[in-house]
Parts: sequence; C-alpha cells; structure tokens
Amino acid sequence: MQILVAALIAVLVFLQYLLWVAEDGVRQTHTLKIAVQVQRENNAALAERNSALTAEVEDLKRGLMAIEERARADMGMIRKDETFYRLLEQPPEAPPSPSGPPADKPSSRRPR
Repeated sequence: MQILVAALIAVLVFLQYLLWVAEDGVRQTHTLKIAVQVQRENNAALAERNSALTAEVEDLKRGLMAIEERARADMGMIRKDETFYRLLEQPPEAPPSPSGPPADKPSSRRPR
C-alpha cells in the first residue's frame, strides 16, 4: 500500500511540474496570451491605417479636389489665376531700456 501511495504522490508531483514549470505550462500560456493581445492591437492600428490609405487612394483616383489639395500642400503649387502672397513675420523688437539712451562709458585706454 505504501508503494502505491508513493507512486501516486510521484505522479502528482510530476504532473504539477508539467503544469507550472514546463515549456507548455501555465506561465508560457499566459505569456502567449499577452503576446497575442499585443499583436491584435498592432493589427487593429495597421488595419485602421490601411483603410485611411485606401480611402485616400480612392479619393485621388476619383476626385480632382484631392489632387489639387495634395499639390498645394506638398509642392506649394498655385493656380494660374491666383496670386501668391508670402507673409514674413517680423522679429520681435527689443523693448526700450527704462533708463533712456546708454550712458557713455569711460574709456579704459590711458592717454599717451
């Protein structure tokens, strides 16, 4: 009877080892579930990007407005009947000093 109990305990320990520690155990399964979830999120982001690109391609194939918008934004093109104005920003002026004009500083040179 003692041999049977020892054999059952040995089998139980071996099965627990396979369940928790071995390569195909619970830890590996949990790690794979996390990796699958991350990959699904990446796939969803890429699918959204693909659908946006597909819509843009279809718009470029069918409409002239998208082509014109792309030419204006990317290449800076204008139509023949338009006038282009470029507005340059002025650099900020230095605020006037509160003491008025700068005072003459004494010369550090010695007379000869």
